[in-house]
Amino acid sequence: MPPKRRPASETREHVLSVARDLFYDNGIRATGVDTVAAAAGVAPTTLYRLFATKDDLIAAYLDREDQRYREWFTAAADSASDPRDRILAVFRALAEQVRPASCRGCPFLIALGELPDRDLVSHQRAVAMKTWVRAQFSALVGELSARTPHPVPAALADQLMLIMEGVYATVQEFGPDGPAAQAETVVHALLHPGNYYAPARLGA
Repeated sequence: MPPKRRPASETREHVLSVARDLFYDNGIRATGVDTVAAAAGVAPTTLYRLFATKDDLIAAYLDREDQRYREWFTAAADSASDPRDRILAVFRALAEQVRPASCRGCPFLIALGELPDRDLVSHQRAVAMKTWVRAQFSALVGELSARTPHPVPAALADQLMLIMEGVYATVQEFGPDGPAAQAETVVHALLHPGNYYAPARLGA
């Protein structure tokens, strides 16, 4: 009896799961479509029926990561009720996220670094994810400012975003116990009412 064929939806999810590991571990540019097909155990023609181009495959991979990242971020923020604690909870969750030895940082930053062409759908997907994260920090800071007014809440939100990106950028070189380990301490300081760091001004 011939082996039972997977439904197309299952095959698509299987291919994306395999592609995720290869793209994240080995690099997007270094991983060809044929490599993904071979690792997934499907014919290249099958893969191309699911994803017309490599950029379509990368975009679908990033869409999958996007959904999971939004769920992770939301769950972390929702684990606390006080606005200040909600922000800190995100950075505590971030510290755990980057702790595994297999962590290479943020998949969206990796994609942006490897795919600088703004016309690529995959590049646009990564930018959309980062835009969403920035909006979440703005919303969290808005909750905080409703209780403790902040002189420039938009600046505080961007400072939090910068710290998060710094964690992802340094964890590859120095691991989770390097500069990344200082993130929560820096966030604590930023959130203290008396420790406001004003945006730098050119010529100041």
